[in-house]
Amino acid sequence: MKRSALTIAAILLAATPAHAAHWTVDSAHSKLGFTVMWAKQPFSATFKKWTAIIDLDPANLSASKADVMIDIASMASGDPETDASIMGGIGFASDKFPTARFVTTRFTRRSGNAYVAQGNLTLKGVTRPMTLPFTLTIDGKKAHMAGSAVVMRNQFNVGSGEWSGQKIVARNVKVNIDIAAKQP
Repeated sequence: MKRSALTIAAILLAATPAHAAHWTVDSAHSKLGFTVMWAKQPFSATFKKWTAIIDLDPANLSASKADVMIDIASMASGDPETDASIMGGIGFASDKFPTARFVTTRFTRRSGNAYVAQGNLTLKGVTRPMTLPFTLTIDGKKAHMAGSAVVMRNQFNVGSGEWSGQKIVARNVKVNIDIAAKQP
């Protein structure tokens, strides 16, 4: 009887799903933004309001996940007039589509501290796959993640009218992340 109880306990423990470590983003030391060529000059902006739920363990990537919600109207480039245009209907249409979201489907390790997050980006009501290469450094209960990915803005219906082509605004947009996080 005692042996049966131990066997059942061992099976239950083995069947319990493993969880990845939970990380809390340090917003004061983190950035999320983009860069795009505009009139043959780089144009960069950051999102001032966004949240991320990150459960990531390099030793258990199969249980790792991230869910990032971005407040589109919080975009700021330092040029309020341009920002207002980008927020409008020919750009992000932030009044109709106030948030963007990136949800991971898989993490893989390339080598050393180089990783790739695969997931789905939803922007302006359109969801497309996105691959985000990044580096990850963990020091005790602190982590730093930095990376970038290129998305095609026209695949998300960002840019209409004179912005629909590439003459004024390039179609390739580089998404930049630099995240500091800690464990409780």
